[in-house]
Amino acid sequence: MPDIPRPGIRDVPVRYSIIKRAADILGGLAGCAVTGVLFCFVAPCILVRSPGPVFFVQRRMGKNGRPFYMYKFRSMDTDAEARKKELEKLNQSGDGMTFKLKNDPRIIDSGKVDKYGNPTGFGHFIRKHSIDEFPQFFNVLKGDMSLVGTRPPTPEEYARYTPYQQSRLDIKPGITGLWQVSGRSKIKDFNEIMRLDREYIDNRCLRLDIKILLKTIPSVITGEGAQ
Repeated sequence: MPDIPRPGIRDVPVRYSIIKRAADILGGLAGCAVTGVLFCFVAPCILVRSPGPVFFVQRRMGKNGRPFYMYKFRSMDTDAEARKKELEKLNQSGDGMTFKLKNDPRIIDSGKVDKYGNPTGFGHFIRKHSIDEFPQFFNVLKGDMSLVGTRPPTPEEYARYTPYQQSRLDIKPGITGLWQVSGRSKIKDFNEIMRLDREYIDNRCLRLDIKILLKTIPSVITGEGAQ
């Protein structure tokens, strides 16, 4: 990406910030309750198919580059992070700024496919419908994340960012956001992700947050754009 100057951040009304945090707390509480119910079904499936921790805990970079630990239901084998390096050459993200791999062999039950070659395993199922993301409601409740924002990168990804790209963390990261509801994993160009993130940052308001949340629901149910 060209050396684009780091943009400023638009001030938002105090009322918006208060309402957004109140919504995060209420949404976080509701989401944690749903996560507890899902745990009763998801945990046994993970343990049977891939013995090991139920939760995947990973260090991510939050607002202004502050690190925090993000939680997910584990959808990959326990050695997934160790195997990532050997799969880098297969990365389908052309610019290498993110890691995208169709039919990732590290995903639990990755060998299960239908007659058309589409993955049908448990790991793919919970990823397709974002069930693995539900523990992040705890991050929202803690204040590490928001319901709506930009996605938090890993420290390794963040270290490669230019000052302009770092500006996507001028706000609190979110469980969902504008680029997720605009194509999810179909968007492999990091420049396009940056454009959508900046569009959200520059135009964020209560109406836009509600619009994104409403668009997230059918996206999760249908699994549209997931990988």
